Amino acid sequence: MNDHDKEIRELLKQSIRPAKEELQRDLWPQMLHRLEGRSGAVPWFDWALLALAALFLMLVPSTIPLLLYHL
Repeated sequence: MNDHDKEIRELLKQSIRPAKEELQRDLWPQMLHRLEGRSGAVPWFDWALLALAALFLMLVPSTIPLLLYHL
């Protein structure tokens, strides 16, 4: 290892804080709570984009093979 690698290693050691040895509590119940809190609603702009894409495919059907090729 040359001096440049040693220098980079030392700078990294100085900039990164040491990790704690162990967590104080289990994080899984908090994760489950966050997942339950999410709603399954789709935003209105997603529906608008879907409607625009469907309208475009109906008006210009020659783009369907091009779209399928890129999928």
